[in-house]
Amino acid sequence: MTGVSGSKSPDRRRVLTAGAAILGAAASAQLWLPAAARATETPLPDGVFGLGVASGDPLPDGVVLWTRLAPDPLDGGGMPDRPVPVAWEIADDERFRKPVRRGVAQARPELGHSVHVDVRGLRPGRTYWYRFRAGGQLSPTGRTRTAPHPKSSGGLLRLALASCQNWQHGYFTPYADMLAQDPDVVLFAGDYIYESTPSATGVRRHEGSGEPFTLEQYRNRYAQYRTDPDLAAMHAAAPWIVTFDDHEIDNDFAGEIPQDPDKQPHDAFVARLTAGYQAYYEHMPVRASAVPDGPHIRMHRRLEFGRLARLSVLDTRQYRSDQATTQEGAEDPARTMLGAEQKRWLLDGLRRSPARWNLICSQIMMAETDLRVGEGKLWYYDAWDGYQAERNALMRELGQVRNPVVFTGDRHFTMVSDLKEDFADPESDVVGAEFVGTSVSSNGDQDQDAFHREWDPRVPDNPHWKLIDAHRGYHLFDIRRDGIDARVRVVDTVRRPTATASTLARLRVEEGVPGVEKV
Repeated sequence: MTGVSGSKSPDRRRVLTAGAAILGAAASAQLWLPAAARATETPLPDGVFGLGVASGDPLPDGVVLWTRLAPDPLDGGGMPDRPVPVAWEIADDERFRKPVRRGVAQARPELGHSVHVDVRGLRPGRTYWYRFRAGGQLSPTGRTRTAPHPKSSGGLLRLALASCQNWQHGYFTPYADMLAQDPDVVLFAGDYIYESTPSATGVRRHEGSGEPFTLEQYRNRYAQYRTDPDLAAMHAAAPWIVTFDDHEIDNDFAGEIPQDPDKQPHDAFVARLTAGYQAYYEHMPVRASAVPDGPHIRMHRRLEFGRLARLSVLDTRQYRSDQATTQEGAEDPARTMLGAEQKRWLLDGLRRSPARWNLICSQIMMAETDLRVGEGKLWYYDAWDGYQAERNALMRELGQVRNPVVFTGDRHFTMVSDLKEDFADPESDVVGAEFVGTSVSSNGDQDQDAFHREWDPRVPDNPHWKLIDAHRGYHLFDIRRDGIDARVRVVDTVRRPTATASTLARLRVEEGVPGVEKV
């Protein structure tokens, strides 16, 4: 396993054991398997668990456990064309002396021999360990955690925000530091893979010979990303809550409209969406509600962490109008980011929320980005700036919501902002805070001086910005009743498999005080 140097917080409730203990399963371990399943076990190619294990979408009484059998991951998976029984086990201890649930799932070829086990009957706010077995082979051991009791109102939720991991731009070294910080949950805001063609000049080279279009090509691309050891270790250490942005399918797509409709006819792009969404489901620890229906997938959903926090995960790609290309188009009141149904769902969840903190995961930035220095506006149309009427209405709604905080990806740099009721009026009320997380590796080791020469002149035109930076890394949040303490964790390089991590900045959101401040 690769690594990043970093110190652990001394007051953490739980101390993470060595990464090898999480990923490594003792060769002598014998996972329980019912006699009926044992009788049907036949030998499989070696290395069926090479893509590791993961968990996700924690509930107070349950969690999704994931793996995918793929002994030849970069060439379709390498599994026989038949269902394979996979035994699973979840326990109170990492040696599995106290098992709490066991069962057998079917890894089916039509779903890439992926396994999604929706375990229920667990206790709230508890740490569990899990593993799988198939064909006499034992998976790595994973660790997960359930959400707090629905009536729990206190405690600490440690959440890590990550996004934008381009294989060719660098190693995923920020995850090694994230592992050391021991988050309760990882929120991934999009761009898990990149659909770009292989590059001879990249730090690492994409598999294949071009962009993925077919199901097998998307499977191969996801499998390649899953082989990154730091990413695999982090998946095995904590539950993830995931959503997608554009690069999981095609850069800057909107609904069923590709970036380049002159080159991708509608029927061809619908087939691409169908393949991409299925491969996404096959590789993510999500529930059966996310099983795609052709070129459609249900990803917006809500997760509760007691009465401390409610998290609304948005889908800002599938229901949006095609993005604007002019200021007039961006101000068109008919243009939607969320679609009518998802917008009603979001507003209903915010208005009725019993939580102290109302968290929103939006793949793309909500706060305004005025790219023009001086008079006038030049917006970043792919983000919420391109959907002004809907964004402005949402800002007014957030003014009535208790402690709204938005978590975002996409931009490949850190941008922490106050959310304003009216961005056209610098004196308008602050209604919330937004943390645009930097990328894990996308844009590589960026030239910081060049970045600030380009972006610092824009700061006076965007007074709501509190911090901008272009280092690679992730954001870490300690969420308590009285406030959210945020750290921007960055690494010195993604061009090597190891890196040094540090805290670039600390920020604070006070309970009952909209906005964010640097500490």
